[in-house]
Amino acid sequence: MAGNRAVVYKGPGKVSVESIDYPELVLRPGPGVPRINENRSCPHGVILKVVATNICGSDQHMVRGRTTAPEGLVLGHEITGEIVEVGRDVEYRKVGDLVSVPFNVACGRCRNCIEGRTDVCLSVNDHPGGAYGYVDMGGWPGGQAQYVMVPYADWNTLRYDDKDRAMEKILDLTMITDIFPTGYHGCVQARVGTGSTVYIAGGGPVGLAAATAALLLGAATVIVGEPNEGRRALARSFGCETVDPLAGSLPEQIEQILRVPEVDAAVDCVGFEAKGHHDGTEENAAVLNQAMGVTRAAGGIGIPGLYVTEDPGAKDEAARHGSVSLRFGIGWAKSLTFATGQTPTMRYNRVLREAILSDRVHIARNVNATVLPLEDAPQGYEEFDRADAKKFVLDPHGLLGTA
Repeated sequence: MAGNRAVVYKGPGKVSVESIDYPELVLRPGPGVPRINENRSCPHGVILKVVATNICGSDQHMVRGRTTAPEGLVLGHEITGEIVEVGRDVEYRKVGDLVSVPFNVACGRCRNCIEGRTDVCLSVNDHPGGAYGYVDMGGWPGGQAQYVMVPYADWNTLRYDDKDRAMEKILDLTMITDIFPTGYHGCVQARVGTGSTVYIAGGGPVGLAAATAALLLGAATVIVGEPNEGRRALARSFGCETVDPLAGSLPEQIEQILRVPEVDAAVDCVGFEAKGHHDGTEENAAVLNQAMGVTRAAGGIGIPGLYVTEDPGAKDEAARHGSVSLRFGIGWAKSLTFATGQTPTMRYNRVLREAILSDRVHIARNVNATVLPLEDAPQGYEEFDRADAKKFVLDPHGLLGTA
């Protein structure tokens, strides 16, 4: 049997690459696995040889110690791989298939899945919603590994019929596991469309993916708000305007670009670790309040940025329990719409796959996809934590070559 190496969370600020058990079609007891899932049989699953897996900003929240993630958790929810073993109940996937895995773990059978809300599946966790390698998401081992098990594989995998063609664009296609659908979903929630003016809060990979999505959806002007100049430069490289939201009045900066101090739609790609001041002081409601301030009356705000129920690293008691000091009266007075939550990835991954394969969009270039061997994952986490303008793609088997 093959060995298995994986990226493991070792406590605040620490990850390591370790040898772990080769996956089974069973969810064994382990870090983060709720009692309801212990020894859960998965004859509907497959084992993947991981081709590409990415480091996500959501992973960084855990590694910084800003969640209740348990030590020993295998990280990684952005997974593309080749099937090497098929469970007895799998009908439509076979050994050798190259597949993209939505970061949501979903059964395809419950009410929410049937209604397309795979982000809040009712069957794969002890509360709604499941994901690979993430805190409180069912204990499903992550895919920053050489091999990983994917349950409900007929439902949870998107197959590439032409493997050679897919491998030619693998750095773009690996982004449809999470950040591209997530950015796209935020724009859809905010009702971005032809001719829209859009403010994207945050120039990390999700923010850059949202900016890419806004342009794909037909936005006239996309403004990315980001304190880091390297990330602002990356946003400008594919046609966005940029501002530093901590450098002065955000409405005034937007007015210099649009001649009016407001936009049609805003997308929060920052989440609960938002900075309220240039000195780095955190203010978890800062981005939400800014978004309400610059979005026109009757406009929309999409919130794919992560907000947590427990933040042990927060500086005040309210924030430690997920409370935000939201100036909701502004939103009410302006009749704004808000939409939050994880992305139902399956709603978008197929159409985004086709946009990539048809050369309509170049998401890997826009987020500066940067390949690292799996063993160099700790280095990738360190550089990402410094806000380097890169999206790190891990290469567990050396299959990405010069992609």
